[in-house]
Amino acid sequence: MSIQFERVALIGIGLIGGSIARDIAALGLARQVVVSSRSPETLKRAEELGLGTEYVACAAEAVKDADLVIVSVPVGASGAVAEQIAGTLKPGAIVTDVGSTKTSVIAQMLPFMPPHVHFIPGHPIAGTEKSGPDAGFVGLFHGRWCILTPLPETDPAALAKLKTFWETLGSRVDEMDPPHHDKVLAIVSHLPHIIAYNIVGTADDLETVTESEVIKYSASGFRDFTRLAASDPTMWRDVCLHNKDAILEMLARFSEDLAYLQRAIRWGEGDKLFDLFTRTRAIRRSIVEAGQDVDAPDFGRHALDKK
Repeated sequence: MSIQFERVALIGIGLIGGSIARDIAALGLARQVVVSSRSPETLKRAEELGLGTEYVACAAEAVKDADLVIVSVPVGASGAVAEQIAGTLKPGAIVTDVGSTKTSVIAQMLPFMPPHVHFIPGHPIAGTEKSGPDAGFVGLFHGRWCILTPLPETDPAALAKLKTFWETLGSRVDEMDPPHHDKVLAIVSHLPHIIAYNIVGTADDLETVTESEVIKYSASGFRDFTRLAASDPTMWRDVCLHNKDAILEMLARFSEDLAYLQRAIRWGEGDKLFDLFTRTRAIRRSIVEAGQDVDAPDFGRHALDKK
């Protein structure tokens, strides 16, 4: 694999930043990778893991002479990072992010972006419930989508170069209008996480069922919700606050559909329940056919039975 960038700056080195660093090293995509984190402990751990070639606490220092800058911080911190790095960005540098909300990130970062850089917001749709530099791994983005939300004035050559970078990491790249991205992600990612947090919280609040029973008898449904509910609370707090309108719209739709389901159960309307459950099974099949999951028994967890 050939060098794509002389110097890459990774601002934030959690699951996503750490996985990018590992892929860059494995594929030989950059001569230098400078890692930056506000947390001394995180930066020290990133160095112990060998995720970069340089390690600095100051984001402004990290982006000096960088050809590609990837901001991997909770979306609520995007504006502060943009303000910090604005004065030291190299002319012609590509600045991108990995945030799950795009309209808010653009509103926060764009005012600080100097005219001599290429600001191209992005969002790799990949991850796990784990966080921190130890959570990253080679191949996280393979076969996953990365959505870029270029601005009207985005330079086509810079966009093509960033697209090639993500494709080299194994991603399938799509382009989307920022508000549309936020609405799509509100239903496919943000709402499921909110529901998961809520269901697990409900179980935790129950007085008639003990916590030990919830854990001991957790069937696959509740177990799957706990995986989502174990995600980074700082990140998801910021997602809720920074994609508020789209999430509230989807929550309203969900509440209406839940009320419909509640009425069908109350009045014993089996046909309505059967029709809904049949329709949703088709969505699962479509996801498997699209290569976004595998059709293994018990989501592949049958291996647990062998332990």
